[in-house]
Amino acid sequence: MITERIKKLNNHDIGDGPIVYWMNRDMRVHQNWSLLYAQELAHKHKQPLIVVYNLLPGFLGGRNRQLTFKVRGLQEVSEILSKKDIPFFILHDTSSDGEQSSSMIVDFCTTQSAGALVTDFFPLKLPRKWNEVVRKKIGCAFYGVDAHNIIPAWITSDKKEYAAYTIRPKIHKHLLSFLDTFPNVVKQKKAYKKTVPKIAWNTLLPKEKIEELDWITAGEKAAKKQLELFIEHGLHGYADKRNDPLKNHQSDLSPYLHYGMISSQYIVQTVLEKTSTKLQDVSSEQKNLAKLPDGKVPDLKDHVAAFIEELVVRKELSDNYCFYEENYDNFSGFPDWAQKSLTYAKDDDREYVYTKKQFEGAQTHDDLWNAAQQEMLQTGKMHGYMRMYWAKKILEWTNTPEYAQEVAIYLNDRYELDGRDPNGYAGIAWSIGGVHDRAWFTRDVFGKVRFMARSGCEKKFDVRAYIEKWTELSK
Repeated sequence: MITERIKKLNNHDIGDGPIVYWMNRDMRVHQNWSLLYAQELAHKHKQPLIVVYNLLPGFLGGRNRQLTFKVRGLQEVSEILSKKDIPFFILHDTSSDGEQSSSMIVDFCTTQSAGALVTDFFPLKLPRKWNEVVRKKIGCAFYGVDAHNIIPAWITSDKKEYAAYTIRPKIHKHLLSFLDTFPNVVKQKKAYKKTVPKIAWNTLLPKEKIEELDWITAGEKAAKKQLELFIEHGLHGYADKRNDPLKNHQSDLSPYLHYGMISSQYIVQTVLEKTSTKLQDVSSEQKNLAKLPDGKVPDLKDHVAAFIEELVVRKELSDNYCFYEENYDNFSGFPDWAQKSLTYAKDDDREYVYTKKQFEGAQTHDDLWNAAQQEMLQTGKMHGYMRMYWAKKILEWTNTPEYAQEVAIYLNDRYELDGRDPNGYAGIAWSIGGVHDRAWFTRDVFGKVRFMARSGCEKKFDVRAYIEKWTELSK
């Protein structure tokens, strides 16, 4: 294993007790560097291995659909681990703000007489707060592993990157060396002797409404199946058709990536293998892998390049933003030029102003915006191109950029299956606050933040068909 993926989080030595893997961001068994490192420690020190997950039902504003999806995925994790003779425990934090989670992990490790604790890298503030409490209170060695990014966030860069063009060369400098071969999780050598409580899965599901979404199935098996479908049917066309919400050329992998049910590294390796493409061929010369030269008819190499740009460069840029910018979810996280111009534009007249409740109910004057909101309400997913239009119009139709960001985060995290994610926070900050973008010409309300008009959507796809689709399905 590449040791740069691992960080020692305290000064304690590894003790004699079992090695505990505190699964958090990466809810899978296979291709999981955190679990692999925990098992490596367990075998090296001849100790049992335990996996524990701390379930917080309302994590950062999530609701029934997110909890249902998560519990279904964890049930599959438990079943796979049992075949490896690795016990799985669920802790259940019923507090509204997650304040109990860190103490529950400390208590669990104390009860188990843990020799070491291993957990996932998670750049958001609440999980980092948990880690800090655990680091101070735990009595055994504590390690963090970045099993989510292909290149560990602290290796890619030691600072907040300005934009994709500044992080891209840093990523491609390391990318090939971090596409190493995954070992297999094997049957645990040292058996766990204590009784493992049986998990009553139905009691962990939402009490008021079990919200299953009909277009997606939770778990790493389903994630890999979706990847196969995308490579076969969606990848050919990704470079030039992915921004059309009426065409099926997005991967639909974002919920799986968010919950760590599939590894980004595994996806890249699988795409390169299945398309017989070499990484060097899609990354060495192109400045922006997501943008085709004018007039070029895309070939397979272009589609693979565009997909890797979104999956690796843009996704890991979002982790970089949340890791190095404490204010990733508020106005202070915007670049200075955006803060100044948006502040100056606060008193500009707005033709329309809506409340959070009106936005939530898809009750604006714009039937295109309403259709995008309905897509999210009904499916837990909004097409990526429409998410930009959706967020920018919230800025246009609210009295302040601070309130616009609050509304966008609230709706995204409450309804999107992949909400509460660095991609979401960075995407909203780009749309509303110019993060990872440049200053544009000054405009009312937007200041120097990039504007997006309905006419731009009309040039890219059949707006009327999109509206009719989601208006009809909302009835």
